[in-house]
Amino acid sequence: MKVDVELYQLIRYKYAVERLSKRRIARELGISRHTVDKYCEGAAMPWERKKPERKAPVMTEAVVSFIEECLRQDQKAPKKQRHTAHRIYERLREEMGFQGAEPTVRRQVAILRQKLPEAYVPLGFGPGEAAQVDWGRAVVVMGGVRREVELLCFRLCYSCAPFVVAFPCQREEAFLEGHILAFAYFGGVPEVCIYDNVKTAVKSGFGRHAEERGEFLAFRAHYAFKAEFCNPGEAHEKGLVENLVGWARRNILVPLPEVEDFAALNRLLRRRCEEYLTHTVRGRETSVGEALQCERNRLTPLPAKPYDPARAHETVPNYFALVTFDGNQYSVPVELVGRTVTVKAYADSVKIYHRGMVIAFHRRLYGKGKTAYELSHYLRLLERKPRAVFHAKPVREANLPGIYEEFARLSDSPERTMVRLLRLGVDYGLERVATAIEEAMTIGARSVEVVAHYLAKNEESPRLPVRGPRVDPPDLGRYDLLLGGGPR
Repeated sequence: MKVDVELYQLIRYKYAVERLSKRRIARELGISRHTVDKYCEGAAMPWERKKPERKAPVMTEAVVSFIEECLRQDQKAPKKQRHTAHRIYERLREEMGFQGAEPTVRRQVAILRQKLPEAYVPLGFGPGEAAQVDWGRAVVVMGGVRREVELLCFRLCYSCAPFVVAFPCQREEAFLEGHILAFAYFGGVPEVCIYDNVKTAVKSGFGRHAEERGEFLAFRAHYAFKAEFCNPGEAHEKGLVENLVGWARRNILVPLPEVEDFAALNRLLRRRCEEYLTHTVRGRETSVGEALQCERNRLTPLPAKPYDPARAHETVPNYFALVTFDGNQYSVPVELVGRTVTVKAYADSVKIYHRGMVIAFHRRLYGKGKTAYELSHYLRLLERKPRAVFHAKPVREANLPGIYEEFARLSDSPERTMVRLLRLGVDYGLERVATAIEEAMTIGARSVEVVAHYLAKNEESPRLPVRGPRVDPPDLGRYDLLLGGGPR
């Protein structure tokens, strides 16, 4: 029954002032006892309407199931790499063609999670004034193996432009190399970089009393910027980059990406940072990319020569042609045994120099007691001592196709044949030589010369763009002078 204000007034007056019973009020007014019971005590008012909860038509059972599955996956995922409502919305659009609005998804996620969305406090900075820097840790699947990686995150405070790069460690060389990459990406250097009390930059103390490390001081001098350090436990002092660390984990690395190596992972991170430039921060009229264009005009120009972030030291290779760095060993050509070389270690590689020339390059090893061999470094020694070839560690760890040893064992001199095959493998590539060996074995050949013949046969000869001499056409009229004595 519809109750207007006049009827409501009569119910309330007869009940509260005249003190009539509910039965009598219903009889006198000709309404039901239920209506009297609802309004007599003033607990309900007829002008108030409770809005019925309605389910959005786009929130189908399939969509709700997808959201529930995302939240179930989060139970096994790292705590800092779980779905946000925004990430679930993006996945719904990409994977299910969802046509609804993001607030609809946010409401459903909040219901399922029974928690309120996060809120952020905006900060204000001038163009080129500052950037915030912080480390974060994440989990990825690299080369088929689940592993932790370190994310070095940068964010310009004016434009909010992000840059994220992954490293296998948080060591000083990675810290400095990340800065070099970030400054190159932004196109310049901010006046101030804001950090927590990161050990790769701070020697002792904290906040305004932090004492910086010598290498970091030299780096700052080269790129001409100042450093500010936060107080311990005051993450809000660099809230922009704190949010970026979480955003990168939840929006780029959810679900866990499967990549081959750090190069592939960093390409993914860079692409997503570039895509973010089209985003418009709440409360602003221009996109992040447009603000970055404005900010670049105020950044300090990059130095003419980039800083070399490597850790370097001199050493002498031992009689196994190995140098030791940071608890691991790396091979060098055997000719350099006993000579002084310089080892330069970067975040993901190790370069070894002799007299200013790079004589060895290895992927950097982490942990302790590991050894990186390069087969070509030992070939000259194996050519002099072929009997060691089948038990040599550089050969065993080269992951040779099994057909190498199979072919060598069939020859009259297995050790020398194996060494000659290794020489071809270094010159032509291990897989190409394996293919040539297969061709030789199909015709019953047992000679390395046949393998070399197939390699040469399969190699296309390059055509050089050589031009011949220019020859002008002869003047045939001159023959008339010889025959007739003069022109006709």
